[in-house]
Amino acid sequence: MAGANREHHVTQDPEWRRLCAAPMRGAMRGAMRIAIISGEYPPLEGGVGDFTQTLGLELLRQGHELHILTGKQGAATVSEEEGLTIHRCIKHWGFSAYAQIARWIANVQPDVINIQYQPAIYEMKGAIHLLPRWQQRRFTQPLITTFHDLRVPYLFPKAGRLREWAVLQLAKHSQGVILTNDEDYATITQKLHAAQPGPRYQVIPIGSNIAPAPPAGYERTAWRSGQQFAPQDFLIGFFGFLNRSKGVETLLDALAQLRQEGVPAHLLLIGGQTGSSDPTNRAYADEITARIAAARLERYVHRTGFATPAEVSAALLACDACALPYRDGVSLRRGTLHAALAHGQAIITTAPQTPSKHFRDGENMLLVSPDNPAELAEALRELWRAPELRAELGQQAKRLAAEFGWNRIAAHTVGFFRQLCRDVDGV
Repeated sequence: MAGANREHHVTQDPEWRRLCAAPMRGAMRGAMRIAIISGEYPPLEGGVGDFTQTLGLELLRQGHELHILTGKQGAATVSEEEGLTIHRCIKHWGFSAYAQIARWIANVQPDVINIQYQPAIYEMKGAIHLLPRWQQRRFTQPLITTFHDLRVPYLFPKAGRLREWAVLQLAKHSQGVILTNDEDYATITQKLHAAQPGPRYQVIPIGSNIAPAPPAGYERTAWRSGQQFAPQDFLIGFFGFLNRSKGVETLLDALAQLRQEGVPAHLLLIGGQTGSSDPTNRAYADEITARIAAARLERYVHRTGFATPAEVSAALLACDACALPYRDGVSLRRGTLHAALAHGQAIITTAPQTPSKHFRDGENMLLVSPDNPAELAEALRELWRAPELRAELGQQAKRLAAEFGWNRIAAHTVGFFRQLCRDVDGV
């Protein structure tokens, strides 16, 4: 990571208190001191951590002060990284973390507290779900939870309905709730019986964590040649960690069909396979490797392995199309989708569960049914035969990506924070 990285041991260095309690930086009128809690943060690999960092940097650019509390890596430290104050202090995300969180809030004295939520980044434990209810009795700042998805935590064996209850408790007792997509908004408000949810609930889509910025001197043809792809090869990109919701089995079956028909198709798996937070991804990645071998696709499936943002950008730009056959349908909560849009890719993905004005079949992407290799293969075949369609879909993808710029996301987020602060103050 670029920028300063001065680390301090929390229990030994008085500089820690200066970093926590320093006056708000910047003369911009209306600047906020924002505290973000995220169980995942770089250098850990994962979409929520990348989102937190990117959002924090944009909020900083807009004149706000950012403190981010995340998991402990080695000795507990506080550091300044690119202007953000990162507190790596939490060893485990159980109820024992409450005392540390309370001390942190008391020292930072933020205007607002924002939890970034996805169950795997909190070790699938339940304490984070009850934090808003516990916090209300101790601090006056509004607490807002950003739900990156509504998947339930493990909690303990046979937890059953308690898993969904825990997620609903987090939403119910947060002063504000941010959903990243319309389908999660509909689900959470319905389950909380909020026929008129009002201003407590906001949909704020995420953006791409990967900018279209390949390494200096990048040239697409040379990159493909260097990776041993022939000019006539139809290179299909897949970006993201491997997990069961991504439909990678369907993509491999579609690739096998295309190869049998003589289409010179190759699949490029871009980025690391498993990430740092969800251990179930490792078993699934092993299943995918075995499936590739069983189908004798080793010559046609390629992996970049872990890649820097610039390297990911280079790989995306080198592809002829991007296949994202999500089993639960395309959604604005998917960072991998946003990356493909930002790179102007011709995207084939699955129809959304909830109708959306953003996804237009045949205009800015091709939509197919989930778990349908034949339909996916037909869409890919169509793009292989029609480079002009690929170009048009790519241009429309860029136009859609422009709606999800980080400047807009940060401004909308701060506007929601201000509104909730006024509500708490009774203004």
